[in-house]
Amino acid sequence: MKSSKINVTYMVELAVLIAIIIVMAFTPIGYIKTLGLEITLIVVPVCVGAVTLGPVAGLVLGTVFGLSSFIQCFGFSAFGAQLLAINPFLCFIVCVPTRMLMGWLTGVIYKALKKAKPMKSLATPIACLVGPLLNTLFFMSTLCICFYNTEYIQGFVSDLGASNVLLFVLLFVGINGLVEAIACFVVGTAISIPLNKFVVKTKTA
Repeated sequence: MKSSKINVTYMVELAVLIAIIIVMAFTPIGYIKTLGLEITLIVVPVCVGAVTLGPVAGLVLGTVFGLSSFIQCFGFSAFGAQLLAINPFLCFIVCVPTRMLMGWLTGVIYKALKKAKPMKSLATPIACLVGPLLNTLFFMSTLCICFYNTEYIQGFVSDLGASNVLLFVLLFVGINGLVEAIACFVVGTAISIPLNKFVVKTKTA
């Protein structure tokens, strides 16, 4: 009976987080439009799920995030639409596997930190900070690998005056990545800590 109750709670929370991601993906609250990349706040529910439900949930939520990001390329995002036009397969690689890996690793890192006594109390805020940083790292790495030499990205490189790939990444995504990291660190931590306590109470009830 207790196991069934835990499973229901897990599935309900996972379903709610999936719904939140979908709503955020197709409303203005999910993406803050900028001149280049959009600042995405969808990483917040992904990290919350990875922290409170574990790596598998993080993988599922990261997959939903990635797929919604790929769908954005079909006319919802000017930047994504350009990548899709250049190479749909590589565009998919940039959008989806990167977010899947981010969600899963965030959960793995959280579990590892929880097992280390000195870091136990910091596990949640660290995971909520690492999540968006991983998202930026994986996304920009695959973007540069797949599209850096295209005329479209080279246009940004020229406009930014970047002399190499690393400088391009810092100039192109620096502020965006910082905003994402701060938002997820603050909001994700504020949500995850009380939610984790609720999950623990459910398990012991």
